Amino acid sequence: MREPTRHNGKFWWLTYLVLIMLALIYISPFLIQIVNSFKTEAAAVQDPLGLDSAYFTTASYQKLFAASDFPLWAKNSFIVTLVVTVGRVFFNSLAGYALARLRFRGRNVIFAALVAVMAVPNVVLLIPKFLVIKQLGIYDTYVAMTLPLLVDAAGIFIMKNFFESIPASVEEQARIDGAGTFRTFWSIVLPMATPAVVTISIIAFQGSWNELAHFIVSTQDPQLTTLTKGVAALSSGQLSQGSQYPLKLAASLLMTVPVAILFFTFQKRIMNTSAGAVKG
Repeated sequence: MREPTRHNGKFWWLTYLVLIMLALIYISPFLIQIVNSFKTEAAAVQDPLGLDSAYFTTASYQKLFAASDFPLWAKNSFIVTLVVTVGRVFFNSLAGYALARLRFRGRNVIFAALVAVMAVPNVVLLIPKFLVIKQLGIYDTYVAMTLPLLVDAAGIFIMKNFFESIPASVEEQARIDGAGTFRTFWSIVLPMATPAVVTISIIAFQGSWNELAHFIVSTQDPQLTTLTKGVAALSSGQLSQGSQYPLKLAASLLMTVPVAILFFTFQKRIMNTSAGAVKG
């Protein structure tokens, strides 16, 4: 009996070793990004993988804030992202609850159309979005940047499936006590769907924070430029000639910080997808 135990031990050590190697391969680009953002441009070009402390400088970060509108881009991104995240959580939850609990004619057709929309590439919708925004007269406004992003099919799909996992007996008790449909949803069901709400919040935050194509077709005003558009402009050599690798890497690194903080803060709530449901 001891021999299989030793083999099993070696097997698990080998598994962890492979996982560690894969993790290092996966995070190596991020480590290179961090290191090169603190180098001079010449050092980043000549020795992109070097870790020599003699190359260390914060010049790229100083130039980023002094010679570009990075603070303005960040402000616009935060405004749009917060509005879109709150809107998606609220409207996706309402739509998901309606499809999961309310009985009305055409419900199955609406759900089938919702699933079909999830299969449509976003790039196909760019021109229709632009035409609708122009016709509504909201082009070059925060409304144009946020309104089309307030609801998404994937979020409704997630919320519907989660609401269906909650026993209907909980809502029946609330209705006996005199609660209406919205009161039951808001006060009883939605708090029980906290894991799904957290998941939707992170997906919405990350999606709107990293959105680029929609902002290209909805705005041209430099005062409404977001981080994605600004960093894309830096990549095309906006501030000067040359590769500007440290500058571009510094901008992209700062841009990833909010999403990384949000994900690592709530990752356990995302994984615990059944915490909000009540066992029957």
